[in-house]
Amino acid sequence: MLRSQVREEIFKILFRIPFIEEGELSEQIDFAMEDLEGKSEENRDYIKNKSMEVLLHINEIDARITDCCEGWNINRIGKAELAIMRLAVYEILFEEDVPEKVAINEAVELAKIYGDDNAKGFINAVLGKVVKSI
Repeated sequence: MLRSQVREEIFKILFRIPFIEEGELSEQIDFAMEDLEGKSEENRDYIKNKSMEVLLHINEIDARITDCCEGWNINRIGKAELAIMRLAVYEILFEEDVPEKVAINEAVELAKIYGDDNAKGFINAVLGKVVKSI
C-alpha cells in the first residue's frame, strides 16, 4: 500500500471514535482490520499501531487543535475534518520521519475526498498554526 492509502485507512479508524463507546474501541479496530484482509501484515500492523498511538495522545492532540482553532469549539468541527486533523497533528508532533509539509498536504488531500467544500482550507489553516506553535 502507498503511504497515502495507509493514512486513509488510519483516518477511517479515527473517524469512528465519536460514534462509539470507549469500551468498543478495540472491537472497532478489529473490524477495521477485517476490511484490510489481503493486505500485507506489515501494513496491517502499521495501521493498527499508528491508530493506537494517535488514540494514546488524543487529549494532547485535541488540545493543540483547540488552541489553533480561533473561535471554534472542537465539538463544532465536522467529524471527518477532526479525524483528518488528529492524524496530521499526531504526525507533526510525534513522527520525526514525516515532514510537516507532507502531513499537511496529505491532510488536505484527505479533506478533498471526505470533507465539505471548505474543509481543505480550514484544515490547512489550522495545521499551519499548529506548525507555527511548535
